[in-house]
Amino acid sequence: MRGSLQPLDLGIQIPYHFRCPISLELMRDPVTVSTGQTYDRNSIESWVNTGNTTCPVTRVNLTDFTFIPNHTLRRLIQEWCVANRAFGVQRIPTPKQPADSALVRTLLNQCSSHSVPTQMRLNSLRRLRSLARDSDYNRSLIGSLNVRHVLLPIVFDYNGLDEMKNESLALLVLFPLSEAECALVAEDSDKINYLTSLLSHSLFDVRVNSAALIEIVVAGTHSAEIRSQVSNVDGIYDGVVEILKNPISYPRALKIGIKALFALCLVKQTRHRAVLAGAPAVLVDRLADFEKCDAERALATVELLCRVPDGCAAFASHALTVPMLVKIILKISDRATEYAAGALMALCSESERCQREAVTAGVLTQLLLLVQSDCTERAKRKAQLLLKLLRDSWPQDSVGNSDDFACSHFD
Repeated sequence: MRGSLQPLDLGIQIPYHFRCPISLELMRDPVTVSTGQTYDRNSIESWVNTGNTTCPVTRVNLTDFTFIPNHTLRRLIQEWCVANRAFGVQRIPTPKQPADSALVRTLLNQCSSHSVPTQMRLNSLRRLRSLARDSDYNRSLIGSLNVRHVLLPIVFDYNGLDEMKNESLALLVLFPLSEAECALVAEDSDKINYLTSLLSHSLFDVRVNSAALIEIVVAGTHSAEIRSQVSNVDGIYDGVVEILKNPISYPRALKIGIKALFALCLVKQTRHRAVLAGAPAVLVDRLADFEKCDAERALATVELLCRVPDGCAAFASHALTVPMLVKIILKISDRATEYAAGALMALCSESERCQREAVTAGVLTQLLLLVQSDCTERAKRKAQLLLKLLRDSWPQDSVGNSDDFACSHFD
């Protein structure tokens, strides 16, 4: 909504009673609490979910946590949006009502019962997934009713209907698993082999959901031995890398693909498998497609793979690797800068050609700016080491005014 309200800064004033007292933004789904105050649903739910038990405005204890939709105020807000659409204000959509716990329980019972007709079980799964996608509240409610205990047996029912298993998998990945549940999956080679086989499924969404569950399981397993066993399964890196390679990859697929690849690459002993699967090339080629957080994770993966000789060689052989890493410094975030500098350090330590490419791409200016910036100490330390390494490759005319600075910091 923030984007659609930008014109308001040019002179349109949001009526005071249309603003949420917590966020101070136009309410999209106004609800009234037990004290009679009205808030935007997302804001008051976040307030309560962080442990607060009082009304934010009156500071009076809430007698219950039922939020009643304020339909009259919502309609007034919608009418105001329509009246001001000439100024770029978009009408807020009518929100969907929160899921009812009795309905969710009924749907879960239908999903888990083998006496219920298959089509009804399938429809119940689809209805649950639709509800889970509607709001954080719905997901929280469904998750609190042991949905994972219902879904895990269906997903791994190897004799079950594929459509049921695929729908259950799509719903399961919307919820976090406990460490015990992650271990239950990770320790069972049949389950991991099954998920790996789904990475080459004919339906792209099934591949993505399988990668999502693999990432959840690997990230949620504390045992280094078990993580190593999972990441060592034949084809698991190939399947995840193919998701990133896929030309129809959409934002969710890219996000899940890089999360899964990063989680697997945290296992040092199997990083060579990521290199064999073509991870270095796809990371370089798709970096511009990632959103900020995913770009950070992608760069962290690049740095991890640069610590493997084969990985370092693969990145060094890609014509865009070094220029891309140089360009990223100070562009995305402090973390991204740190990972890019670390990857450059690894590449330039192994290859004089990479050193020349980095200098040609303008790394000197970037690094000098970096060590004077407010970024992390680790990033500055990497920049200082890289500057020292590259000193012999600097063109004389580019460092004529930097000698004193360089010596004082890096000798």
